[in-house]
Amino acid sequence: MTTEQDIRGQALDLAAMVGYADGAVVSKTLLNKKTGTLTLFSFDAGQGLSEHTSPYDATVFVLDGEATLKIGGETVKVPTGQLAIMPANVPHDVQAERRFKMLLIMIR
Repeated sequence: MTTEQDIRGQALDLAAMVGYADGAVVSKTLLNKKTGTLTLFSFDAGQGLSEHTSPYDATVFVLDGEATLKIGGETVKVPTGQLAIMPANVPHDVQAERRFKMLLIMIR
């Protein structure tokens, strides 16, 4: 198991740190502090996170594939290597039309 201490001070291959699972969403927390979190996710095709809000901006950086986000009712496609910021208190959801991996950055 990787701990926060294990990942500090080195280059990380984020996409390789979380695997895909058939019919599932997989998450792995890299950093969990009072000031924010870094969490890796992988989504199998057809999986997602239902609409919700967050009291903080949420940044999605796509590591592999393409994410389909709905932010305030608008669809946003985010391909590999790009990011989108979901504003605080605005309803959003995350869907996988095909498999993808992302890093979720939450700063409080």
